[in-house]
Amino acid sequence: MIVMNLYPYNAGHVMIAPRRHVGRLSEVTPEELGEMASLAQRLASVIEEIYRPHGLNLGMNLGRAAGAGIEDHLHLHLLPRWNGDTNFMSVVGETRVIPEDLGEACKKLRGYFEDSLS
Repeated sequence: MIVMNLYPYNAGHVMIAPRRHVGRLSEVTPEELGEMASLAQRLASVIEEIYRPHGLNLGMNLGRAAGAGIEDHLHLHLLPRWNGDTNFMSVVGETRVIPEDLGEACKKLRGYFEDSLS
């Protein structure tokens, strides 16, 4: 499944998770991993079309030491990036800047997915 990140680093920051609740990469079946990779590939095209980023980050934070916010639920981040987009507010001001209203981002993405990913 594809879900919006509640605390996005950039506009369009989404996560891909298996439907089954698992916390370790070794617990994901090859089929689930394949479905996640397929969704990531299709989602990257949608993000590039809608947001026109200069690049993308794709990755997982596995375990607390690696930055996992929820240790027992594996998910894959897909994060659009632009040259010079480093957000200093989290570091300097201990404040998170939400770059785009999540409801608006969800509407924008969902409409595209319903047309192109069905």
